[in-house]
Amino acid sequence: MSLAYDIVGPILALLLVLSAYAKLARMPQLVEAITALGVPTRALPILAGLEIAGAAGLLIGIWWAPLGIAAAIGVVGYFIGAITAHLRKSDYRGSAGAVVMFVVSIVALVLSIGAA
Repeated sequence: MSLAYDIVGPILALLLVLSAYAKLARMPQLVEAITALGVPTRALPILAGLEIAGAAGLLIGIWWAPLGIAAAIGVVGYFIGAITAHLRKSDYRGSAGAVVMFVVSIVALVLSIGAA
């Protein structure tokens, strides 16, 4: 893998793990924001699991490029879903974090493909 992916991949993985932790810990501000989007609280562990799986795939992708590419594709898809959920509720301010993560995910995907 390239040095750029070796930096971006772990940073994105760390952000995903922190987000997953917030969901699993059911941090009140996050629960309030997610339920306002119409996402049931029972979905929090599933969303956290997807983030953890993406983080693991991105990290393993440093050594095994196909998994890094697949994980980056999954993370991009995850954040497309997050942005869509925000936009459906006209939550433009709340979508900012998801948009930033989406852009970082695209960067990780491009770097992982370029380094393969």
